[in-house]
Amino acid sequence: MSDWLTAIDNDTQASVLVTVALVEGSGPREAGAKMRVSLDGQVDTIGGGHLELRAVEIAKTMLATGDTHARLDRFALGPSLGQCCGGVVHLAFEYVDASLKELLAALRERRQQDSWRLTALDGDAASALFDAAGRLIAGTGAQAPDTFSRERSTHVAQDGKGRRWLVDPCLAPRAHLTLFGAGHVGAAIVRALAHLPCNITWVDEREDMFPVQLPDNVRIAATDTPEEFVAMAPPGGSFLVMTHSHALDQRLTQAIMEREDAGWFGLIGSHTKRKQFEHRLQARGVPDERIAAMVCPIGMPGIRNKAPAVIAASVACQLLMVWEEAAAAALAAPLRLASASAPPRREKRAAIHPL
Repeated sequence: MSDWLTAIDNDTQASVLVTVALVEGSGPREAGAKMRVSLDGQVDTIGGGHLELRAVEIAKTMLATGDTHARLDRFALGPSLGQCCGGVVHLAFEYVDASLKELLAALRERRQQDSWRLTALDGDAASALFDAAGRLIAGTGAQAPDTFSRERSTHVAQDGKGRRWLVDPCLAPRAHLTLFGAGHVGAAIVRALAHLPCNITWVDEREDMFPVQLPDNVRIAATDTPEEFVAMAPPGGSFLVMTHSHALDQRLTQAIMEREDAGWFGLIGSHTKRKQFEHRLQARGVPDERIAAMVCPIGMPGIRNKAPAVIAASVACQLLMVWEEAAAAALAAPLRLASASAPPRREKRAAIHPL
């Protein structure tokens, strides 16, 4: 999901960062999608098709001519581009010079923390990285406005002097899954989620069950007391229980049910297993609405194949739907951030406003 960022690390090859800055109507990718282009090729994608082809051509022309100025280009997705999306996409092009490389290196280290990246699209080059409190982390904020909006995803904004800025929230993944069970299905689910925007805590008593190589978004916990990791999960976090023991499944299910702030909970098993667990939970006084929210069997309706890879693909779809709904709800809450790092001898700056 962030090859555009990791590929830049320790790479001396000149490159251009292309960002979907704004989408009007339908587009192949959402605002914030990125790719990195060098003279030898590209990493990641902004949606493919002729739009991407034109973007690659522009980026390579910048590299070939030594054009280091940021630019914002508008593309209508109609007959001229051979794409029928019908919308309009605005792409920002940034030459990855030493200053931007330093900024992106800082961003790479902050992938588990919220950051906001600002780049001037007009006038003198200026780019800065801010943390969630509005403090300057990297780059130069000498010309950056005092405030910027978090109410939208990546977008183009304008300050009081008419200068345009790319405002690019680089937010840490909100989705967290605590996965109990390192068997065939658990391992397949980890592989299915390896490149998706989430973090996974993978728990099992059997340390030798975990693979040597793990995706970057996975942390393992080999423990004899897996119930502790129910309590350690973040509020609203998701849970998947698929251990080698029905008795352990039962204990974990009980612990999850006792957390009022637990998010989505899936339990591997048949309808018969669900009925058994329902009766036991009811006997322990678990409210009916909590039991009804338990997802068992897991996976998308209509998919009956029980091969681990098929179950994993189905559950990954199920989780993505849950996480995207939660993300949409979170974005509905407006928040404005103020920079706390105003350099000296700076003129009074106007607020930045989304276009």
